[in-house]
Amino acid sequence: MRRLAPRALSVALEEVVRGAEPTTLLARVQAVWSDVAGPGLAAAATPVSERDGVVTVACESAVWAQELELLGPDLLTRFGDALAGESGRPAAGSVKKLRFTIGSPPNQ
Repeated sequence: MRRLAPRALSVALEEVVRGAEPTTLLARVQAVWSDVAGPGLAAAATPVSERDGVVTVACESAVWAQELELLGPDLLTRFGDALAGESGRPAAGSVKKLRFTIGSPPNQ
């Protein structure tokens, strides 16, 4: 195939980046966290671990942990929608439960 103009580097790198992304459930949750939780909640809490579909979210205070606990069922529904809407990524399970802890996430 002959091209009339060079292809943008961003187009070429998009495929490379997509292939290099981790496919674990935690990585997928972290990728959609700010969309699912919204900017305010995402600034106050971060998903830090996952085991058997249970995602642990570190919250900056007990108030945020309680707020997220109350929003838990809604967040689970949003995660289901956000993760099912991804294309090109293999399935790595789903979020079954959210667990909220108090404390800053690692490396912050």
